[in-house]
Amino acid sequence: MAWEKWERAKAAASKGRAARMQLDQAGSGSAGDPDLVVYQDDLGAVGHEAFILHGELRKKADIAGTGMDKNGAGSTMQAAAELKSHNLEFGSELESTVEIWTSQVKHVLQACVHISNHLNYSKKLHAGEDARIAAEIRGRTGPLPVSVLNDYFK
Repeated sequence: MAWEKWERAKAAASKGRAARMQLDQAGSGSAGDPDLVVYQDDLGAVGHEAFILHGELRKKADIAGTGMDKNGAGSTMQAAAELKSHNLEFGSELESTVEIWTSQVKHVLQACVHISNHLNYSKKLHAGEDARIAAEIRGRTGPLPVSVLNDYFK
């Protein structure tokens, strides 16, 4: 369910936006056009969807913890232990599957957190930088020398 929602969000975000984001070499833009254009609203939407995906995955993808007993073993791990106690090799394989699944889910959750946090950080950083530059420019009288403008591009 969460994955389908993520796919729909990606499709909606990309619909009609191809012309707003392109590399100069790949597109028809001239050399003076920006290489990459990203709008603050786009960053916020992607970060928000990553946050939502994280929450949904955390709730629904935990097969190791589902049906936990008093010892902290989930029902799948309990089943694996029961199978192993009857000398069935499937028990070890089931246990290994749960461990690999849990590891992979943790990696996806970590990626969602990284995406969400990085986009929020980037959004705030660039907004702050824009405000600082605007304040500096407003505080000057007359045109800005090229050397000052050049400092903003470093």
